[in-house]
Amino acid sequence: MSLRTCRFEHVVTVSLILACDPGPAPAAASPPAAPDPALTGPALKILERPITDDDARRRRTIAYRQRHQDPSASDVVIEPRVIVLHHTGGGDLDRTWRYFDRPVIEATRTSVARGGELNVSAHFLVDRDGAVVRLMPETRMARHCVGLNHLAIGVENVGDGAGFPLTDAQVLADVALVRDLKRRFPGITHLIGHHEHRAFEGHAFYRELEPAERLPQEDPGPPFMRAVRAQLADLGLQGPP
Repeated sequence: MSLRTCRFEHVVTVSLILACDPGPAPAAASPPAAPDPALTGPALKILERPITDDDARRRRTIAYRQRHQDPSASDVVIEPRVIVLHHTGGGDLDRTWRYFDRPVIEATRTSVARGGELNVSAHFLVDRDGAVVRLMPETRMARHCVGLNHLAIGVENVGDGAGFPLTDAQVLADVALVRDLKRRFPGITHLIGHHEHRAFEGHAFYRELEPAERLPQEDPGPPFMRAVRAQLADLGLQGPP
C-alpha cells in the first residue's frame, strides 16, 4: 500500500479502557510509573488521502439526495448522527481507494446503478494493520448506507470476512476512531454495522424515497461489531433500533 499522496497526520491519543483502578499512590520519592501498554490504546493517526471532490461529483451527490432523501436538497453537507462500519469485500486498501475515487458507479453493478450514477464511497478506510485513512470530510455526504447517507459517517474496513478476515488491529483502530468522532461530533448517537441498517426502517433517522433501494447487507458481521462495541460501552452509543 502506498500512501505517498497523504497530506498530513491528525493524531489523537485515545484510551481504550473503560475503567481502571490505579491502586495506591507511589511514594513521593518514586518516579511516576510509565503507562501500561495493556491498559491504553494506541494513538490514532489519521492519514489524509482524499478522493476526487469536484463540481461534477458534487452535482451527482445533490442529484442523489434529491432523488432519495429530499427533493429540495441543494448541498452536500450532512450533520453526523450515526457511524456505520463496513468491510470492503477485498484485501487491498489502494485498490479500494481507486474504486471510491471514480465519480460514477459502474454499470455492471446493476442494483446500485439503478439508484443513480453517483459512485459509492466512504469517509474512512481502515487497513488490515489498523492504519486509518480519511477520504473525505465527515460533514459531506457519501453514498455508503441506504436510508442513512444523509446523516451517517461511513468507515470501511479492508477485508471480506472470509479470504481476508477482519483483524484485531482493525477492531482497535475502529474503537479509537469512533471515540475521536464522538468527541468531535457530540450529536452522534448511534453506532451500527452495515448489516444492521435495515432495522432503521420506520425510525426518524431513516430516509429513502425509493423502495427498490432497500437491499440486504452482510458486512462487517456480528462478531466484528461485538468486538468493537465491547470497548465502547462507556460512550452510550445506541445500536440498531
